[in-house]
Amino acid sequence: MTTQILLVDDDFELRELVREYLGRYGIEVSVLHDANRLEKTIKHERPDMIILDVSMPGIDGLTALRRLRGSGDDIPVIMLSARAEDVDRIAGLDLGADDYIGKPFNPRELLARVWSVLRCRSALPPSAAAPEQRKPFVFGRFVLDFQSRTLSTEHQAFRMTIREFALLKIFVDHPMLTLTRGRLIGLLHGLDGDHADRGIDVQVWRLRKILESNSSSPRLIQTVRGRGYVFVPDGEQRAPAAVQTSKMIAEDGVKVIAR
Repeated sequence: MTTQILLVDDDFELRELVREYLGRYGIEVSVLHDANRLEKTIKHERPDMIILDVSMPGIDGLTALRRLRGSGDDIPVIMLSARAEDVDRIAGLDLGADDYIGKPFNPRELLARVWSVLRCRSALPPSAAAPEQRKPFVFGRFVLDFQSRTLSTEHQAFRMTIREFALLKIFVDHPMLTLTRGRLIGLLHGLDGDHADRGIDVQVWRLRKILESNSSSPRLIQTVRGRGYVFVPDGEQRAPAAVQTSKMIAEDGVKVIAR
C-alpha cells in the first residue's frame, strides 16, 4: 500500500524537491500552497501524514495545526520552519506536532523522520489505549477512568490523545519504578526497547503539561538522571536519584524548553 503525504508549503521549489525525492521511495506526495483548504482537503482525500510549513500567507502552520488538534484530529504532522527560535519549536510540539524540522534540511533527514513517525504511530498496540473494565485510579487531584479513557479533577475534565492516555496508563501500571526510555517505547509501541528514542521525552513533556502544576518542577512524573522516568502517585515522595529538569532533548537534538 502506497504511503500518501500531504505537503503544505508556499515554496514551489521545496514542494517539487520533496515530491521528487520522497517519490523515489514509493511515497506519493500531494501538495497545497497554503493551509486555507487543509481541513477540507483531508476530509476528501485523507493522507497518512501532513508535512506543514509554519510560515505561510493566510493561515499559518501553527494556526492550522491548532485547528486540527482542536477538532480532535490526531493525524501525524511534521512541522517545517526556516525560523530557528526554540519558541516556534515548542509551540509546534506543544500543539501536537509529531516532529519538527528546521529549514534548510537534508531530504534524507526528512525521509528518516517520516518513517520514524509513521513507524511509531502504526506500532501502537490496540491494548495500549484500549478501554478496560477496572476501577478508576485516583492520584493527587486526578481521577483516571480506564473505561471511558478520561482524566478529570473535581472541577475539570482533560482532553487526552490516544497516545497521552496510553502513556499515562503505563505510568499508572508501574508506580515508583524507574522506566527507561527504551522500556517506555517497548510498552507503548511494542517495539524493541533496547533502542533509545529521545522522542519519548516530547511525549512525557506533553503529559506533564497536563498533570503538573509546574511542569519545570515535576512531582508526578519525575526524571531519574541518566536512566529515565518514574511515576510518583502521591506527588510527594521523591524517587531515588530523581532530578527536576527544565529542559529535555527531543528526537535528533531538538531542544524542548519546559521553563
